[in-house]
Amino acid sequence: MKRLIALLSVLTLLACVGGAALAEEAAPLRVVALSGPTAMGMVQMMNEAEEGSLKDRNWQFSIEAAPDAVTPLIAQGKVDIAAVPANLAAVLYQRTEGAIQALAVNTLGVLYIVENGETVQNVADLKGRMIYTSGKGSTPEYALNYILTGNGLDLDRDVTIEWKSEHAEALAALVNDENGVAMLPQPFATAAMAQNASIRVALDLTQEWEALQEGVEAPSAMITGSVIVRRAYAEEHPEEVAAFLTAYRQSVDYVNTEVAEAAQLVEKYGIVKAAIAQKAIPACNIVLITGEELQQKLSGYLAELYRQNPAAVGGQMPDDAFYYHN
Repeated sequence: MKRLIALLSVLTLLACVGGAALAEEAAPLRVVALSGPTAMGMVQMMNEAEEGSLKDRNWQFSIEAAPDAVTPLIAQGKVDIAAVPANLAAVLYQRTEGAIQALAVNTLGVLYIVENGETVQNVADLKGRMIYTSGKGSTPEYALNYILTGNGLDLDRDVTIEWKSEHAEALAALVNDENGVAMLPQPFATAAMAQNASIRVALDLTQEWEALQEGVEAPSAMITGSVIVRRAYAEEHPEEVAAFLTAYRQSVDYVNTEVAEAAQLVEKYGIVKAAIAQKAIPACNIVLITGEELQQKLSGYLAELYRQNPAAVGGQMPDDAFYYHN
């Protein structure tokens, strides 16, 4: 009888351990992304997860329309990985006292100078012009300031910037001013050109940022989107994080090479219509940058934001622990 009781005890213990293991294996990886370019690179991976073709992976994806919807999910630990604006990653790092880490850069700059004509060929041509745009007090303003001042333009004397509450207002102002120019993000810039054939892209501000970085020992980049991970999740599930990054890189490659097919998935997930996505994807600078390059490019970008407004990165520059290294 004692042997039987001992055997039953062992079996019970094994069942409990096995059940716990199964529960752990079944626990999903919860991923959220913002609608727009920061989510576009994920669409193949999202589709595979939905179809169940990601072998042995229980990954759950969702898309939110605004950063305000994503922030509490991260702060409350309701998601494990999130694609968010690059500066928001730094802000959340401070707010959560280091509970999140920067996992990757997934979108470089998406800002473009567009005009109704052919007069702007370089940044110097913006001197004396009216620039319509939106995003005052946020990263578009800091990026524009950096590009203008880096090219020797005085923000108070050489250009006039009229800030609008949204991109549609900036576009409407441009259409009504034959001498004006506008700064618009993708995919909105592409949508604007589709609606008005006389509007063209004059300057890619990502390229202009890179031009200002030539000769710098550790060049930064204009960055729009980043991917963050809960530190606790990354420490407990490093293999799952590695698998996620591998699948994500494959998805990014697919989106950048199979543009027409990817555009259909972009529409499927409600990001933007396929016709616009197909034209916009090549201009969205969708990437996946990790490791040392991540830290170099992102830290340099955040340093420029900090120089202009420390609050833009959470009041202080994030330390090295902010950056995930596998």
